[in-house]
Amino acid sequence: MKDAIVFVDANNWYHNVKKIFRPSKISIKKISELICHNLKFNLKEVRWYASIPDIADGEEVYYDHMRFLSSLEKEGIKVITRKLQRLSAKEILKKKKDTIESLDLCKNCKPLIEASFLDLADINRKEKGIDVWLAIDMIKKSIIDKECDVCILISGDTDFVPAVKLIQKAKKEVLSAFVPYGYSNELRNSTSYFIIRKETLIKCFRDYESKKEKKKPKNKNESL
Repeated sequence: MKDAIVFVDANNWYHNVKKIFRPSKISIKKISELICHNLKFNLKEVRWYASIPDIADGEEVYYDHMRFLSSLEKEGIKVITRKLQRLSAKEILKKKKDTIESLDLCKNCKPLIEASFLDLADINRKEKGIDVWLAIDMIKKSIIDKECDVCILISGDTDFVPAVKLIQKAKKEVLSAFVPYGYSNELRNSTSYFIIRKETLIKCFRDYESKKEKKKPKNKNESL
């Protein structure tokens, strides 16, 4: 049985899932378990990559977000965060270089990762460095540390295509899964992919089992 690690692009997930349901209603652990069960993979870990707001932008939003992240950790999900901030193109490039330098990569891996990620600067959105961190972690976990046979990417973002191709070049497997909204064609064309439909999301609600119990017909002899 192949070992799989699930890598979740939390910001991308949130902004697209909210078009269907409130994202906090859905258990990403259930989503991950369902994918691995259907594909007969051994789920080793779920990793949640998210930016966090500045408390100065609103205490209520900040503390709600931190409580949610805490609830994920209690489920056994590995949470990786970066502070949300707006950077210039020059600052973004420096941040990405610093991130790569901090990883202590071998001389063979470092040029490959630099070639893939140093050109991914986007000044039109808030840059967290979190997408780059997720992509590098996929490469490290699969190619360098050999902790998994399969990377399952939950994201629809085309920025991950260079990482996907690099992992595939090393003869490792990458799958992607996402909701129909925001799922880029380029990413789907680069991986085996699975569209997570509304019916599947409902089955992965945090309280799905309890709702099923409530809907069961009562025995005639049971009291109301």
